[in-house]
Amino acid sequence: MESTSFHKSWGAEYVDDGTVRFRLWATGQESVKLRLSGEEKEMIPSGDGWFELLATGVSPGTEYNFVLADGTVVPDPASRAQKADVNGPSLVINPDDYTWQNRAWQGRPWTETVVYEMHIGTFTPEGTFRAAIEKLPGLAELGITMLEVLPLSQFGGNRGWGYDGVLLYAPHSAYGTPDDFRAFVDAAHGHGLSVVLDIVLNHFGPEGNYLPLLAPDFFHKERMTPWGAGIAYDIDAARRYIVEAPLYWLKEFNLDGLRFDAIDQIEDSADKHVLIEIAGRIRAEITDRPIHLTTEDSRNVIFLHPRTETGDVPLFTGEWNDDFHNAIHVLATGETHAYYQDFAHEPEKLVARILTEGFAYQGEVSPQSGEKRGVKSAGQPPVAFVDFIQNHDQVGNRAQGERLITLAGADRTRVLLATLLLSPHIPLLFMGEEYGETNPFLFFTDFHGDLARAVREGRAKEFAGHAGHEGESVPDPNAPETFEMSKLDWQKPDSQEGAAWLALTRQLLALRQQYIVPLLTTAGGNAGKVIKTAQGFLAVSWTFPQGTLSMALNVGEQSQPLPDLPGETLFAWPQAAETLGQNAIVVRLDAGETK
Repeated sequence: MESTSFHKSWGAEYVDDGTVRFRLWATGQESVKLRLSGEEKEMIPSGDGWFELLATGVSPGTEYNFVLADGTVVPDPASRAQKADVNGPSLVINPDDYTWQNRAWQGRPWTETVVYEMHIGTFTPEGTFRAAIEKLPGLAELGITMLEVLPLSQFGGNRGWGYDGVLLYAPHSAYGTPDDFRAFVDAAHGHGLSVVLDIVLNHFGPEGNYLPLLAPDFFHKERMTPWGAGIAYDIDAARRYIVEAPLYWLKEFNLDGLRFDAIDQIEDSADKHVLIEIAGRIRAEITDRPIHLTTEDSRNVIFLHPRTETGDVPLFTGEWNDDFHNAIHVLATGETHAYYQDFAHEPEKLVARILTEGFAYQGEVSPQSGEKRGVKSAGQPPVAFVDFIQNHDQVGNRAQGERLITLAGADRTRVLLATLLLSPHIPLLFMGEEYGETNPFLFFTDFHGDLARAVREGRAKEFAGHAGHEGESVPDPNAPETFEMSKLDWQKPDSQEGAAWLALTRQLLALRQQYIVPLLTTAGGNAGKVIKTAQGFLAVSWTFPQGTLSMALNVGEQSQPLPDLPGETLFAWPQAAETLGQNAIVVRLDAGETK
């Protein structure tokens, strides 16, 4: 395998055997020293706020920091690894020291994707990359094709979701070393599993972010996000830091794609939006394997997800479809608080529209915001939408972190799982969902002092009187037991109930691979049709070149006659019948009809 080292503008890089170039942008500092193995050397200004220094005889793993004129010692904002926490020494890393085992890996096509979203810290009792490797054979055997890892950029403390990262290039040290993460990706490829990483390019976390001190110009003081000052994407050095991070993760860790978090908070005034620049560079520079790029965007837009006439993807591959989750959640639980109020009226009609057209809101006014949201989406291919009935956000942002099986019951959740896995959209499972996990997934952090108190009080205030939870009952995010409660119970899959859930998931994924995936290779837009809806009931179909797929499900209290759905029954729960009782589903495929 050729060198995987990515030459970035910021940070420490080997330019020759034992010779490392250290580079830092610090417009807020008149002078900066490099502390390397305990010795300090003055860095050389190179113009436009940049400081550089070449050092020889540097071994991989050597510790270093930057020392400011007032004596403040900071880590490298572009550190490839931290010795321990976010505030401590950075480590010089040579990515080519890792020997890849699965050099023949060529990726997997997007159409066969089944995403498994996982948080490394709670996926296993140990919470490490190495421990996670042991679970990969079971996921591959089950029918999972893609692992989506929650953000790994080093954040404050040991425990956290990862969305408060501050060192965008350093894998979180509590999970293991960079080579441990490479070994995880390598092992996944050996089992036929793609690996994508959730990446946050819209803000930095509250602890360990020294960029405002080093380079105040990195941020727009007048432009705010929900998490602090907006990033100045129009400033060259800041733009390089952001644009190069996705390429770094893809190249140095041999990843198969990225998920871009909350891109609606990435505001850029440049002629070419920073996201389009990122996607364009990725497509141009990585051509040896399929790269899958997905976005999370509350605006319900499609301009970032075009397809060419031949079906190729020039920018982003798919969009996380929160509308699907929200409408399904209201249909399943009846909850209509907060953002669920947008889906309170006839949720079965919204679910049917989402399944057949993509988004629920395609320019209509949101009751919650009072503003129009979304654009027409029926012309998008079904594989442009990533659907889920639960994920880290929707579970973890509940006060008590309950999973859907706890809220809606096992019978209803089975029907919704079948809906998810047998629709032509791309399905995403949240870790543990495959065996019916009932442990919560809570919001947890590892902050201290005033920051810990602010997070604890803010969380309690957020849920005071919200969804039936009193504020004081919200688990303390900083308490270690909140983190421990969120770990998967790996004894559950061996139980009778867990084994039955696994068998159902395996059956559904096998049906998807055999019958649904072949339909998707040529599936275009405008394929869906709503056949019928009633309270708690919906029936839809999709007509593709290879045949017509139909689905009817009922979670309402009244039984509903099954419409005339063409073809053979692929799946029925609890059994095939002419009438669908409560919590029932039928999926059929007519391979004889063509578009």
